[in-house]
Amino acid sequence: MKREKKKEMPDNKVYTRTGDDGTTSLFSGKRVPKHNLRIQAYGTIDELNSWMGIIRDTAQSYNEEIIGIQRDLLTIGAQLANDKAELPIPKIDADSVVYLEKEIDQMTLALPPLKNFVLPGGHTAISYTHLARSVCRRAERYITELNEHIPIDDEIIFYINRLSDYLFTLSRKLTQDLEVQEIKWNPQGK
Repeated sequence: MKREKKKEMPDNKVYTRTGDDGTTSLFSGKRVPKHNLRIQAYGTIDELNSWMGIIRDTAQSYNEEIIGIQRDLLTIGAQLANDKAELPIPKIDADSVVYLEKEIDQMTLALPPLKNFVLPGGHTAISYTHLARSVCRRAERYITELNEHIPIDDEIIFYINRLSDYLFTLSRKLTQDLEVQEIKWNPQGK
């Protein structure tokens, strides 16, 4: 029987096989279970970033703002993966939170006042925005739970809280831009 010649492997392969045991590395190199709360937090940020890309692709508006948010989310993911304070990585700062607040305020000026909850839907871009908002809230839950065990930069918590508000406001603005009827929730079901 002939032996197969071993193929050369690329230097930049995506797989490492180091996670086959159910663990992954933090920035310091420390191995933790893939279900570790820190991993849950930045994994949900990664998921949120993917949803932001879908919003950008389907809404085809607000692209500059969304790309900026996607960059911020990568920064937050890096901060959450950094278990050694001395490792030099960029950080989310108060200016990033203020930026979101200004964007929310700008969109809100163009919207009718909201007196009810609204039902997600009406257009794919709007539905994706609501999905992203829900994932953002999940990320916030993981991050605040993680903060109970290890200190998390306050600006991360502020940013994620504000981002969910931004996404809700964006869903309403897209509803207006796309000329879709906003369906309000009526607790009596009417």
